[in-house]
Amino acid sequence: MLDVKYVIDNLEEVIQRLNTRTGDYSYLRELPKLDEKRKDLIMKGDALKSERNTQSKEIGKLKANHKDAEAKSLMDKISFDKDEIARLDTEKNKVDEEIHQMMLKTPNLPDKSIPIGLDDTYNRPEKFWGDPTVFKFKPAAHWDIGTKLGYFDFDRAAKVSGTRFTFYLGAFAHLERALAAFMLDTHVKAGFTEVLPPYMVNTDSLTGSGQLPKFADQAYNTTPGDYWMIPTAEVPVTNYYRDEILRGEDLPKWFCAYSSCFRAEAGAAGRDTRGIIRQHQFQKVELVKLCLPEKSFDELESLTREAEKILELLKLPYRRVCLSTGDLGFSATKCYDLEVWLPSYNDYEEKDGLWVPKTKNYKEISSCSNDLDYQARRMNIRFKRTKDSKTEFCHMLNGSGLAVGRTVAAVIENYQNEDGTITVPEVLKPYMGMDIIK
Repeated sequence: MLDVKYVIDNLEEVIQRLNTRTGDYSYLRELPKLDEKRKDLIMKGDALKSERNTQSKEIGKLKANHKDAEAKSLMDKISFDKDEIARLDTEKNKVDEEIHQMMLKTPNLPDKSIPIGLDDTYNRPEKFWGDPTVFKFKPAAHWDIGTKLGYFDFDRAAKVSGTRFTFYLGAFAHLERALAAFMLDTHVKAGFTEVLPPYMVNTDSLTGSGQLPKFADQAYNTTPGDYWMIPTAEVPVTNYYRDEILRGEDLPKWFCAYSSCFRAEAGAAGRDTRGIIRQHQFQKVELVKLCLPEKSFDELESLTREAEKILELLKLPYRRVCLSTGDLGFSATKCYDLEVWLPSYNDYEEKDGLWVPKTKNYKEISSCSNDLDYQARRMNIRFKRTKDSKTEFCHMLNGSGLAVGRTVAAVIENYQNEDGTITVPEVLKPYMGMDIIK
């Protein structure tokens, strides 16, 4: 969450910057009033506690001098003060909670370097890698290829679970497993520590990472027990050090984690609901970093580059875009999306015996975010530069390295052959044990 003191000291600037996200954050103007009320309650309570302590000592003296009547009078006064102190403490706790809830629903400040805009149409493309795939035949969508090969079964998944679930079979189940292993191996070689996290977390964890309270309707809550199915491995991994103080010399911490992810995806419609692009359950390899505050923007570039490396090794065309304020994630101050080339999201036409794209649409396959100290404040993750220095909040970053299902779709579509087979990317052959998926 944001630093309350910073918000109060820079109130109008904070509101102005937050309003570029779309939304009205003028409610923050109540924050200074609540803070003053809180300080006043603390001052009154402290004054009464100090008076009570003085009077308690005086009672002892009066009793020692056999002035019982005066001692009783003071005891009655102390009893009244005790009730008033309890009332003031209760009132202060209510104000504290009101401030806390206000800050929990307030997103991170957008960094000044990102484009200002209402939605993703204002996102700024910053890099293109590889040319959009050209074919000697009209390309098919991954859902049609998978159905024809018998490696995707959407109908039986709908019977067993519901819409937006998929059975992977045979070579496609193998492909998903191979991609996850390839990603993890690549990240571990780069210095990340592999983590296999829990797939269920408690409310404190989901609140710490920023999914609650705002996105409760997009998460799956379980009963019995107050557990939530994770929407991303970011949640358990970022909470790993919650309420702990780290040593500055041990930073940065780099983690990579494979997990299933569970999202309600309310309101999603259109082409995204076909195939495996937007599922209620999907697999992802997540990258998480904790670092020194002054290093976080360098770490963002490094983290994004790590995710890009997977796409380049797979030889999948992609682009990097810097998200605008209106498209920025709740906890992020700056975010890069990596968007992969998917033929099924484009219109193709035949020219001189080749099928070439008429459109230039890319599909998100990774979001790499710098959250500064926003999540660390919610989780109370701090560090000390030296043994005797004051505690500071870590800066935290996360990104997909990559969304495995969407990578499966990208491989199927970009490596498809006219006879309906799929060429296995060179780097995956040792994992797949085959050159062609038939």
